[in-house]
Amino acid sequence: MTSLVTTADQGHVRTITLNRAEKKNALSQSLAWDIIGAVDAAALDDNIWVVAITGSGDAFCAGLDLSPDAKPYSPQTAMTAQLDDIGWVGNFLLAIRKRCDKPVVGGINGVAVGAGLGLAMATDVRLIARSARLMAGYTRIGGSPDAGLTITLPQAMGYEKAMRFMMENRTLVGEEAVAWGMAGEAVDDANFAARLEEYCQSLCEWSPITLRLLKRGMVRSYESPDLESQLRYEVGNIRKAFSSEDGQEARRAFLEKRKPVFQGR
Repeated sequence: MTSLVTTADQGHVRTITLNRAEKKNALSQSLAWDIIGAVDAAALDDNIWVVAITGSGDAFCAGLDLSPDAKPYSPQTAMTAQLDDIGWVGNFLLAIRKRCDKPVVGGINGVAVGAGLGLAMATDVRLIARSARLMAGYTRIGGSPDAGLTITLPQAMGYEKAMRFMMENRTLVGEEAVAWGMAGEAVDDANFAARLEEYCQSLCEWSPITLRLLKRGMVRSYESPDLESQLRYEVGNIRKAFSSEDGQEARRAFLEKRKPVFQGR
């Protein structure tokens, strides 16, 4: 990773920050792959229970860097890169939803456009600054949606709203984005960083085992067409949860009317 992405740990929360403020955090290939690498690293660190992704400066991510001096980059070997038909743009969703089973909170502090919107919508839950603008923008440039938006937008707002949002090239700001289902909470700009941290820390009051199993079940439910298979998966997960040390501590604390102390075991 490079200085294009910074990470900071506070307790069990890791905040990943896009660090290209002078370009509104527009996605060079290097920045995009660094975001993916940072998410993958957080997924493998047992001390990290919750991940936040946000932007530096006044933008979350202005989309793909279309400047003529943008340089190609891939961390993959030459052969793997040659055979890769998903690339970084598909790996946003794969890294955040599939490879990282920990809650990933999107801190949309400013504008999110195109693939930058795709990155935001790939997160599990989102807080948005009241002044932040969300736009797909593909019809404007003669493109079609990528970065998982054909999956995440209908999931978040339903089919027709997703179609209208993209076909009409709508821009939604703050509270409008919450009303359309693209975020769960709008926050005053001045309080945004503090509220993002507060929210992420509040999730750490729960067992990370519980949170990871919860996310696995939710993600899988969108992939499994088989009802009985999903129900069996749920039963397997709750058995794992109840048999963990955290699960036993949760039930003891409930009976003893005290706050549980979780260790992630």
